[in-house]
Amino acid sequence: MMEAQGPLILALDTSTACCTLAITCGTAVQGRILASVSLNSRVRHSRRLLTAIDWMFSETDVDWSMVEGIAIGLGPGSFTGLRIGMATAKGLAATSGKPLLGISTLDALACRCTTEKMICAVLDARKKQVYTAWYRPSLSGPAHRIGEIRAVDPEVLAAEIEKPVLMVGDGVLTYGELWRRNLGDKVAFAPIDLLYPSAAVIGLLGGIELAEGRSLDLASAVPLYIRASDAELSIERKKHPKVGVGS
Repeated sequence: MMEAQGPLILALDTSTACCTLAITCGTAVQGRILASVSLNSRVRHSRRLLTAIDWMFSETDVDWSMVEGIAIGLGPGSFTGLRIGMATAKGLAATSGKPLLGISTLDALACRCTTEKMICAVLDARKKQVYTAWYRPSLSGPAHRIGEIRAVDPEVLAAEIEKPVLMVGDGVLTYGELWRRNLGDKVAFAPIDLLYPSAAVIGLLGGIELAEGRSLDLASAVPLYIRASDAELSIERKKHPKVGVGS
């Protein structure tokens, strides 16, 4: 392995069906990728994370003493995937004594885009919605998020777009045709290889977090869910059942 310039970060993201892991060196402003693994299959993330990490360490001659932080994709995304990723990252951080660094999955998607247009990151949220956030591109660093991350109907998002925009994320695979019909030349889509989250980008963004002294508290760190899960909604309905008209 070449001599590292900047902090070595172990990064992982399990927010979508594409499980991705990486070892990075440095930051998103100036850094490089030592190893990156992406797996898109029906196999549970929990069955392959630790095996993939061991393989990356072996192939790059990196060991735990060299790692300076563990970066995790916070979401939004799959509830099950996010829970598995967070539990794994917290366990590794607690065992190794390394700081835990949290990066929004949407931030990582926007960071991959090179454009002068506004960027709209979109992840398929199921239930006919997308998780989305707006970003302003930057020539000197990562794209800057504007406003909140939210869950919204794809038609509602289309109605909000007035100026040319670049969309990135797997929401493009599900709703791209709808947005193309509604927006015409005002919308462009990132290449397909950029539509899934990248642990490499999460690691490089994590390098910025580490350099600026920001990390997550292991006891209180949770994924960025945005909306309640089906299980939580079911519990809430049981607590507050609707009263019938004839009651």
